[in-house]
This record gives sequence, structure tokens and C-alpha cells, in this order.
Amino acid sequence: MADSGNGYSATDAALHRIADALERLSPVPPASADLSHGAAYHWTGKSMQAIEGFAPLPLDMLTGVDEQKARLLENSKRLADGFAAHDVMLWGSRGMGKSALVKGVVRELQNAGSDIALVEAGADMLESLPDLFAMLGKEARAFILFIDDIGFEEGSAAPRLLRSMLEGGAAARPANVRLYVTSNRRHIVPRHMAEQDDPINPRDVIDDKLALSDRFGLRLGFHAASQDDYLAMIQRYADVHGLDFDSEDALLWSKQRGSRSGRVAWQYVVELAGRAGKRLG
Repeated sequence: MADSGNGYSATDAALHRIADALERLSPVPPASADLSHGAAYHWTGKSMQAIEGFAPLPLDMLTGVDEQKARLLENSKRLADGFAAHDVMLWGSRGMGKSALVKGVVRELQNAGSDIALVEAGADMLESLPDLFAMLGKEARAFILFIDDIGFEEGSAAPRLLRSMLEGGAAARPANVRLYVTSNRRHIVPRHMAEQDDPINPRDVIDDKLALSDRFGLRLGFHAASQDDYLAMIQRYADVHGLDFDSEDALLWSKQRGSRSGRVAWQYVVELAGRAGKRLG
């Protein structure tokens, strides 16, 4: 095989040129954001990116979840103040404000002067979290690592890794970080194993290896909204945005969607604003 004159064969030289071209085409991984002062971040698995315009729903706009709100706020304040705090699982009905509550609590504490930030990570990022913890553990401030809608496929090693993080294993999160996760079920199980019964009353036929809920020191349940709670949610939104509504029309809206939840209530308010020719901030 012909030599290119620099010790490489012609084939080797061609491969090096291709590799160099591919490196030039590949985007340079973005540098991680400054972790000392941002309000919220997104973990990509390799770097931390700031979330611009972090503006969650104010806590006082979330109705029907007063007990959950108080307990989550208290736990998060302990973390922000440098005291002992729990990892938290928020479980239950869809659309009842689990994610909104986590984000709203962080903003509430920030507005009160606490040095705490939110870090969002996908449920598929668990294997990269030790690297994230190494970054966050060097910071003086507190962080809530938020994983929304967590769940695992059968055979996944992720449950074991999560238990290690929660129980003080080699991959455990540092003292200034706590995990807040949401799930539609009280027990975190492989998705195809989940029965089709009410998520608030799952059957107790769950593999103990995957029943991770007891690893969380604080577990907050979110039940489907009652009719009164649903109307109270709409009333609160309507008062803030200067909208009028009819209770029967609001209930018809929920019946058409087969659900009463905070999400459905907000969607109805969007409909009301549209009908009235108004914008929602």
C-alpha cells in the first residue's frame, strides 16, 4: 500500500482527513452556565444550561393543594437554609399541579431572598447524575434537582442507581442537593407493568426492587379535584385576570374532557379569555 510520505498509508491519510472533517462539522458542546446566581437550569447530560425567563405560576394561584404546598415549601426552605431536608416524591393524578408546585416553591423562596435554584433533568439522565452532583456539590448554594414524570422500563439499571443516590451510596447527591420527582403512580414501576386502575389506589402487586417510594422522606399525594375544588381553581384564575364565568359552562367543559384538574381549569380560563378577546400574561 502506498505511503503518503509522513508514515501513513494513503488509506490512513484519507481516514484522518475524514475524521478531521467530522470534528469540524460536530458542534462544540456548550459550556456550562454559571451556577452561582441563576434561577433555574437544564442538565443536558453533559453540561448545565440556564433557563431564561424562569417565571412559574405564583404559589397563591395554586388552589386545592394547600397542604401539599405548605409541606413542600417548608421542606424546601430547610434545604435553602442549610438544614436537613427530605428528597420528595409528588405522585397522583395528572394535571393537578405537581410540576407547577415544585417550580412555584423555588420561585417563592427566591423572591424571599433564599439562595436556591432549580435544576431540571430528564428521567433518562440518571446515569449522568453523578457528574452533575460533582458540579453542584462545589457550590455554596442549595439546588433542587427536579425530574418530572419518572418511570422505568423492565430490566433497567436506573432504579438501582436511584436507590444509591437516595440511600447514601457512592453516587449519592451532596448535602446541598435534594431530588424532587413526580410520578403518576405511588410506586415507581416499569410502565408496561402498571395496572389500568385509578393511579391514586394502585394494587399492591409491585416488585419490591422497584418500589422506590419509601426511599423518599416526603411523599405528597395529589388526588383528582372535587367539583368544588375545580370551580375554586377557575374562580381564582378568573379573579386575577378579570374574567366572568358560568359554573354550568365550566362543568360542561370538564365533562367534555373527562377530567377535573388544575390543567383543565386553566384550559377553560384560556377559553374564557379568548371568548372575551383578552390576553393572558
